[in-house]
Amino acid sequence: MHMCRPSSDGTHSLPVVPSLLSMSEPSEHEPTVARYAESEMPTRFGPFRVVVYRERDGDKEHLAVITGEVDGAEDLLIRVHSECLTGEAFHSLRCDCRDQLDLALERIQTAANGAILYLRQEGRGIGLGNKIRAYAKQDEGLDTVDANLALGFEDDQRGYRVAADMLRDLGVRSVALMTNNPRKVEGLESDGIRVTRREPHEVESHEHNRDYLKTKQDRLGHLGTNGND
Repeated sequence: MHMCRPSSDGTHSLPVVPSLLSMSEPSEHEPTVARYAESEMPTRFGPFRVVVYRERDGDKEHLAVITGEVDGAEDLLIRVHSECLTGEAFHSLRCDCRDQLDLALERIQTAANGAILYLRQEGRGIGLGNKIRAYAKQDEGLDTVDANLALGFEDDQRGYRVAADMLRDLGVRSVALMTNNPRKVEGLESDGIRVTRREPHEVESHEHNRDYLKTKQDRLGHLGTNGND
């Protein structure tokens, strides 16, 4: 039977199929990342603990931003967020990545227990340079999906095994995932993480990103009113 649970803001998430697992499964592979560094980090949203993970087969680093006690946590409010230099550092209006990151930081502070896994997979996994090449294709009239395909990439090349390994290292038993992207739920669950529910995570769209967000809803299966991820 599908269940629908109330979200942290009093609304209800869309129904999801409960996992048959009582907790996240241990990994059957060697961890892709190792814990490298950690510290406290004060921010305008409040204090966080940050843990850096370094990939074992390279020098790429990923970040867990944490509030509260997560070791042994069940139904932990989390977001798996992919890096967006253009939006988060340079305030690009093509996307809503910065707004979604800010909202996630606010939400885990309000919950007093949660985590954001910040993954270094820019441009839905194609990298910064190719993301800018895709922007150029969009300037020629292609949408965000066809721009990636025209460059020889899949519509979304991101993976979530790194996120799953980070959650296991942190001792998280199950998660409530802030996302509008069903692929993230499927990705985490396929890598052994129990997702108890999907938490809608929408921000306001505007004239510069409305078509982009609608394309993600229409062609990538994103849920919600404007298709952000």
